[in-house]
Amino acid sequence: MMNEVIQTSLARLQIMKAKALAALRKGENYELRTELNSEYKERRKEAVRRVIANMTVGKDVSGLFTDVLKNMHTDDLEIKKLIYLYLINYAKTQPDLVILAINTFVKDAEDSNPLLRALAIRTMGCLHVQEVLDYLCDPLRKCLADANPYVRKTAVMCVAKVYDLNRAVAEENGFVDAVRGALADSNAMVVANSVSALSEMSAMAGGRGDVWRLDTATVGTLLTAVNECAEWGQIAILEALAEYRPASEREAEGVCERVLARLQHANGSVVLTTVRLLLRYEQYVKRADLLAQFAKKMVPPLITLLASEPEIQYVALRNINLIPQRHPQLLSKEIRAFFCKYNDPIYVKYEKVDVLVRICSGSNVDALLNELKEYAKEVDVDFVRCAVQAIGRLTLRHEAAADKAVDVLVELLQLRADHVVQIAAVVLTRILRRYPRSQFAATVVQALCEHADCIREPDARAALVWALGEYSEHVAGAAGRLSGVADGLVEDDSGVQLALLGAVVKFFLKNPQQGQQLVVRVLKTATEKCANPDVRDRAYIYWRLLSADPAAAKTIALSERPPCRDDVPALPEPLLAELIAELGCVSSVLQKPARQFVYARTDRAGVPRGVAGANDCDDDDDDASAHPAAPGAAAIAADGEPELLIAL
Repeated sequence: MMNEVIQTSLARLQIMKAKALAALRKGENYELRTELNSEYKERRKEAVRRVIANMTVGKDVSGLFTDVLKNMHTDDLEIKKLIYLYLINYAKTQPDLVILAINTFVKDAEDSNPLLRALAIRTMGCLHVQEVLDYLCDPLRKCLADANPYVRKTAVMCVAKVYDLNRAVAEENGFVDAVRGALADSNAMVVANSVSALSEMSAMAGGRGDVWRLDTATVGTLLTAVNECAEWGQIAILEALAEYRPASEREAEGVCERVLARLQHANGSVVLTTVRLLLRYEQYVKRADLLAQFAKKMVPPLITLLASEPEIQYVALRNINLIPQRHPQLLSKEIRAFFCKYNDPIYVKYEKVDVLVRICSGSNVDALLNELKEYAKEVDVDFVRCAVQAIGRLTLRHEAAADKAVDVLVELLQLRADHVVQIAAVVLTRILRRYPRSQFAATVVQALCEHADCIREPDARAALVWALGEYSEHVAGAAGRLSGVADGLVEDDSGVQLALLGAVVKFFLKNPQQGQQLVVRVLKTATEKCANPDVRDRAYIYWRLLSADPAAAKTIALSERPPCRDDVPALPEPLLAELIAELGCVSSVLQKPARQFVYARTDRAGVPRGVAGANDCDDDDDDASAHPAAPGAAAIAADGEPELLIAL
């Protein structure tokens, strides 16, 4: 009885608490509305700040729309910025009320203060409301010809927003032509923003050249402006130049020589974009001495990026990882710059090890093997596995390093650290598969047998069993070792079971008298007791093959296998070319082309960039529901904003 009373009281308290919180929230909006209509300027200013603070943390303050609008008529630039921010956030939900602010926007666009003029034209473009478009054209036309460069650079970006909202309005009013004309502006930032705006509009038009196409005269203007504008303006210009197809080899050489200075920039994105341009222009520059000069000048800036914060290092390493696949020897002399430091985050260490394997050459393979051996003695189990696997990859790439690599791996086995023994056993057998007739085969197999009691993981045990069957002539008591594995055949992992089938058949074919009873026992157990159908089927195949034609069985089971290759091969050339064309972008970090995860804004929401043709973009009457949409497509159709879909 007492418990029921307590529970009832707690329930009432919860209800009272909820009502109190609701009243408090209601009271907060009421209080803000009162403050916004106060006769004191400071109280209104503080109320606007609180409204924006609530909006920033996700609270719904759309009910204060009209009260916020009343405070637009002020000379305080801070208040105007906050109110404009509020309008941008709620314009799509309150399009009819936004019209009430048009007169203020138009008035501010003609103010004597250039900051206020630019703020007004930027906000009108960001509202993205069709009803505002009719009132935007005249102020935008004036701002495009404004005497102040800050206003002009803001206006050209506003043209891209108008083009996105209504392509016909932007073209009929001559806004696109005005942006093209702004490429010859005397101010470098106006030129850079014009390039950005034209690039965006060209992408919206499906990449058609009627919006914008670079020519020789414009390239000269951009090369002059790139030295004077800010870093993000430089990136926009360099990206445009990277897409340009030079008219002659001499022009390509001139472009490369004039952008070389950008390699010394402090911003890593500028450096990577410049590297992208130089790599893309290799197809136009034929002089070997110039190409060697450009390659030599690319190296120091890339190494400098490794002195940045860990996050920047990671991005730089992901981009650098692509370059050796095009130029294997470019960074080979700088291998020590990629050695891991004790305080590097683990994700940076992984990328450094991967790059080290790619840039290693015959002259420095010994130094890298010694470095990787030290990494294999660290306490981080995952990084140790990565280091040991890197030793194996290095050996598969450089045959001259095989002997030393085997010595290193055998030395690591002798440490008898459990995680090291497991991965080292797998790597050693991969080396044997790559160099099956090597002199160190006996050493490897004997080392594995010495540490057989430490080998427990399925992959490692499968590797050991394979080695016993393949090199049984180098192992004393191989039959006994295989028999011991066969005792637990039914409970073993399927990988171990399959390896054992192949091993006992090979052993029998090499030593018929010693292996006859063993092979019969294993095949009988596999066909009668193993639940895995793959194991049973292979056992039946071996049994029937041995029964029908032992000579054919020997030819098949003991035949030469293709040599093992690196399990992290270079990217296919078409994909590599596509990623290098997007160097410095998200696609180079993910190492997948942008068309696979960036969806352009089209009438068919969710259609990947490059899939929707030009006609698809122009056909406004297409039924979007008739086309399958990717995840997030509803959001694109609803708000008209580009959708970024990244699969990690």
